[in-house]
Amino acid sequence: MEKPIPTKGIKVIAQGDSGDYFYVVEKGSFDVYVNRTGTLQAGIDGLGQKVDTIEAGGSFGELALMYNAPRAATVMSAETHCTLWALDRLTFRRILMESTFARRRMYENFLEEVPLLATLTPYERSKIADALETQKFTPGAVIIREGDPGLSFYLVESGEADVFKKGSDSPVKHYEKGDFFGELALLNDAPRAATVVARTDLKVATLGKSAFQRLLGPVEGIMRRTKYVGVKTGVEDLDPLQTL
Repeated sequence: MEKPIPTKGIKVIAQGDSGDYFYVVEKGSFDVYVNRTGTLQAGIDGLGQKVDTIEAGGSFGELALMYNAPRAATVMSAETHCTLWALDRLTFRRILMESTFARRRMYENFLEEVPLLATLTPYERSKIADALETQKFTPGAVIIREGDPGLSFYLVESGEADVFKKGSDSPVKHYEKGDFFGELALLNDAPRAATVVARTDLKVATLGKSAFQRLLGPVEGIMRRTKYVGVKTGVEDLDPLQTL
């Protein structure tokens, strides 16, 4: 059903509330806020941090319907004369859950297992899941090549890959499920510093440069400095690969 939003600052959904509708923006824009406490709080700072703006053609409200969970964010009209279309829970599940959102759930389940992303909110992970694309490689296939520009960030979904530097016949690094690579070439706008080759059948989730810069801001510092125990990442203390 159509839902006119006549003025700026109207809360359509509130973080922590139960959810009965999924919304599609026909006209106008809506700001998204996430409070780290998990619920909308009283006071001037109760909305939390603004994390996104949803324009015409965008949508929101699906997480609560998908998982029977409280609203993960507060969404408020950012301008006057906005228009939404609302879809009730039953219709949403019948039409959408079997296609687009089933794919998102698959990615979200995977992202929950990646240590790098453990600090993100469910809303932030859902936005990353929306932007991910799967690529498959056969053994021996080159995923990225030393000297090429950095255009994508990679998360290993399954399989294994090896890292090679020019002049070396042996791998200098190894990746497996849950590992990631390609991040610092995007962070530093630098060429790839090594070549990554599939050792086995390999499936990776990829994030393009613009989506990477927009969505992974909250963990940029972690990518630049953190070495995880038991997890081989693209930012370990291995100097030849610092701009992989």
